[in-house]
Amino acid sequence: MQLTDEEKGMRDGAEGDATAAAMDLLIRYGEALGAEHLCRVRNVAGTMTQPSPVKHKLVKEGGWAKSYSVINLDTDRDVELPRMKVPTCQLQSGFGPDSIGIAPYPKENVELQTTGESYFGAHGVNILSTCTPYQVGNLPTRGEHVAWMESSAVVYANSVLGARTNCEGGASTGSASLTGRVPCWGNHKDENRYGTALFDVRTEVSSFQDWGLLGYFVGDQVQEGRPVVTGDGIRLPELADLKHFGAATATAGGVELFHIPGITPEAPTVEAAFGGAAAPEAIAFGEAERRWAYDTLNSQGESDEVDFILLGCPHASLDQLQRIAAALDGKRLHNDTEMWIMTPRALRTIADASGYTEVIERAGAKILTDSCPAMSKAAPDGTRVFASDSAKQVHYLPAILGIEGWFGTLEDCVDAAVTGRWRGELR
Repeated sequence: MQLTDEEKGMRDGAEGDATAAAMDLLIRYGEALGAEHLCRVRNVAGTMTQPSPVKHKLVKEGGWAKSYSVINLDTDRDVELPRMKVPTCQLQSGFGPDSIGIAPYPKENVELQTTGESYFGAHGVNILSTCTPYQVGNLPTRGEHVAWMESSAVVYANSVLGARTNCEGGASTGSASLTGRVPCWGNHKDENRYGTALFDVRTEVSSFQDWGLLGYFVGDQVQEGRPVVTGDGIRLPELADLKHFGAATATAGGVELFHIPGITPEAPTVEAAFGGAAAPEAIAFGEAERRWAYDTLNSQGESDEVDFILLGCPHASLDQLQRIAAALDGKRLHNDTEMWIMTPRALRTIADASGYTEVIERAGAKILTDSCPAMSKAAPDGTRVFASDSAKQVHYLPAILGIEGWFGTLEDCVDAAVTGRWRGELR
């Protein structure tokens, strides 16, 4: 691998042992990938604080520096952790203090995470605690090389913002924070950002649910490819629609980059999306494909007796919180149901000030921050059947928690919360 003089200095210890360990990891990582050099990055989104049995053990043995050394730098050496070299944020983590008494989540995990936030905040990490950092201030510019984790965040950064990142891990982001570098391969290179499949949307896609169904079908078809989505059925999406679409493509497949000509920044036209190459034969998305996506997502539910409703995956935007509050206003949850709404900590503060939280809690629902049931592996005690407007959660949560799942609209989910019955259907 070709290194600059500055990178050689970091490798050789000029900026301390922790940075040397980070550079050693990135060199090994890049060589394994066949990367010829490193990219300079100035924006990292990773995970440091979320609890785990291993993290409990490491922090007990040597504090958070020990945990970072082993998990984020892949070294057993005891190193002193400096401040992060480049702007770094903490993504979603475990449930926080607002979950106590609501989620069956170990209090010791909340306490560990709280100490971690204090430690890493003092070392230059922005504790955003969300899978949607772009909703709370972390907005890289088009063409900027970044190092991000979390599949829904990565596909949004690449596709909607036009930034450049691969789906990184805890070790590569941990090392990037201390060096401002990451191997230059994959989505960082122009030739790997052009489309590989074309979709022709022939039925109207305008609602939040529609975008989730389209994303789930597209991801299933392309797997790790780069879809280009066009057609007469597409209506101008909102932020939440693009967030939902990208998360669904990354769930049903492994999509890290998509193009919607005329909407996403790197694809003003279909021709541009394919880099001037001939577009492949289009895959149709019509009523039959829409029905397939809906039926597949709802194949994990049998009982119509719903006891848990989950909204906010990826974390709910402020507009979504407003809509949820409006849908719940004047209603009351069924005695046998619980509803959790997941959102970034910063947006919870705005929801409180805007009165949305009061309306939501008056109905019997709860707003929680920092995490989600899939990340923290926690749902209300006794949950057997849940419902969600998130294709991602309905895809994953039944396998993670061994429960049944239903997918529908916000209105379907609110109806289930109020009646205790699932009555959703594809409209």
